[in-house]
Amino acid sequence: MSLTTGSAPYHLYVVEPPAQYMARPPVVVDCSALAGMLFEEPWQAQAREKIYGRTLHAPFLLEMEITSVALKKHKQGLDEVAAEGLASFRALNIALHQIKPADVLALALQYKLSAYDASYLWLAAVLKAPLATFDEKLATAAQVHLASLP
Repeated sequence: MSLTTGSAPYHLYVVEPPAQYMARPPVVVDCSALAGMLFEEPWQAQAREKIYGRTLHAPFLLEMEITSVALKKHKQGLDEVAAEGLASFRALNIALHQIKPADVLALALQYKLSAYDASYLWLAAVLKAPLATFDEKLATAAQVHLASLP
């Protein structure tokens, strides 16, 4: 359909970028999910399969948790794995977010989680995004909490 005013027709064009440039669905990743990919853990393939092609989000504490995993790898004599894991982490495009401590505390108390785990759950709820974790307790809490969101 074209509209005309006087002699000039008007056409609405909707032009979309190729699929690879479309927004990737978000996912909040905790340290367990990301460490599997970065530090050659046995669950590496499963982690990659579940989060590949998504926009990654995490609370700022993820940087410290990944550094802690690298430290453990160094202590195990896996210096190269630690260095490569940290380099891969720096190369990832992860949106890191501030948390709201009072809200995180409330979730930690409600679901009997650590403050660290509650931070990931809080962010997933705020973004209304899935949460990727290998932590069964956190996954169970997320299943209940995210399902209750309006």
